[in-house]
Amino acid sequence: MSNVRYVGLDVHKDSIVMSVAESGNADAKVLGTFPNDINKIIRQLKKLSPDLSLLRVCYEAGPTGFGLSRRLKKEGIDCVVVAPSLVPQKSGLRIKTDRKDSRKLAHYLRSGDLTEVWVPDEQTEALRDLERTRDDAKNAERTARHQLSKFLLRNDRAYRDGREWTAKHMIWVRQQKFDDACRQCVMDDYVKAADDATARVKQLMKHIEIFIEGHALQPLVKAMMSFRGIQILSATVIAAEIGDLRRFKTARQFMAFLGLVPSESSSGNSVRRGSLTKTGNGHVRRILIEAVQHYRHRPVLSAALRKRQEGISKEVRDISWQAQQRLCSRLTHFTNSGKPRNKAIVALARELAGFLWSLGQVSQLLA
Repeated sequence: MSNVRYVGLDVHKDSIVMSVAESGNADAKVLGTFPNDINKIIRQLKKLSPDLSLLRVCYEAGPTGFGLSRRLKKEGIDCVVVAPSLVPQKSGLRIKTDRKDSRKLAHYLRSGDLTEVWVPDEQTEALRDLERTRDDAKNAERTARHQLSKFLLRNDRAYRDGREWTAKHMIWVRQQKFDDACRQCVMDDYVKAADDATARVKQLMKHIEIFIEGHALQPLVKAMMSFRGIQILSATVIAAEIGDLRRFKTARQFMAFLGLVPSESSSGNSVRRGSLTKTGNGHVRRILIEAVQHYRHRPVLSAALRKRQEGISKEVRDISWQAQQRLCSRLTHFTNSGKPRNKAIVALARELAGFLWSLGQVSQLLA
């Protein structure tokens, strides 16, 4: 494979800087800056090597997405998308340019020092965009409600009859009227913003339920819903963000991907472990931390859980029950031993990730 050429692309919205490193030890060379047009990039790559199987191409994951990678692979070009945070950096480097970045990618691709990220198919990426949009909408709803609540509080309107944002609370909110026309205008606007945000969240949730039907990930989503604390939204987020769990060789590798393992600084006989790395996918990490809150009470197969387990294979149901017994027992133990709650929850989230990894190795998810 001495004729292999390694190509680094520094991709931007309007332009792509291309560099190439030949097999051997020669420095990578910048070929130039080209418009961000996939057809033009392919023509440039064909000029480098008419035999496209002798090209290795890489670029950093970023806002331009995975379309370039998919198209190059369709043309028969080996293309990987790499994690920007894990690209080796020279200490003391003070100058950063697109041309240097491109050359660096070509160089490290040749030396094998880049970390590849998973590229989802178009269907899965669309589902990921949908669940992330729903997450954005939920944050917008939270902001709108916070603004409305603080406006009422500034004007001595405090709700003291139970939980906020229930149907009863919203009736009370709409009953609040102001003699001052300016304040009433503000009130009406805040209420409308909160109502619109809530309606948007509900609409996006309906879309998720519709689009997961018939999706390639639906069996995995249904299998994960057999776990206590994981319903359709949580399962969809995990599936869309992770894809095929079999790409992780071990459960610990999956835990590390989610940033649920402690950082480590070791030297000689000294081993020091610190706080969580919190690298990798924060969306799934948050979902798992929320899910384990449901394991506070004794193991039980509720009516709702039994319904979600209909049509699920016995092997998956057994893993779900083992997880419930283990996590409930562990949380009780942590509570009785006085372990700080945050540490206990993170430990449980890590174990739940391990059980989900085991589920992902099951070939027959549905009965």
